[in-house]
Amino acid sequence: MFNKSVHDNFSRILAIDYGAKRIGLALCDPLKTFAYPYATISNDDSTFKELKKIITEQGIEKIILGNPLREDGQVSRMLKPILDFKTKLEKDFSLEVILVDESYSSSTAQERIIASVPKKSKRREKGLIDKNAAAVILQEYLLENEH
Repeated sequence: MFNKSVHDNFSRILAIDYGAKRIGLALCDPLKTFAYPYATISNDDSTFKELKKIITEQGIEKIILGNPLREDGQVSRMLKPILDFKTKLEKDFSLEVILVDESYSSSTAQERIIASVPKKSKRREKGLIDKNAAAVILQEYLLENEH
């Protein structure tokens, strides 16, 4: 593992596209300039064990958590599970967790997949949209919060 001073220079931000069955993950580069799809994990009993491994290995300093806001201003049915997940992330990992609007991230991700994945069979991979949606969420966050 890195010593702390070197590790701080290479810290990353993790974005999470939360879903009841699957959780899409994206990371940024160490300069916090661009986001890329990283992985999709199952939302089950092993979720926090897998997240701990990723957070440790990738030197995560902060988590961006997608929060689907509805156009009509009503609360999304996913709000409670997302808030519960946020609380557990903060408690388990002692990291800042920032909720950001993820409206349209899945449709933007779908457009990117169509443009970049030529084989239709590959486009149908279940986790592909989830991790790409997380990358969309993170890229928007990075653009809005340039260092």
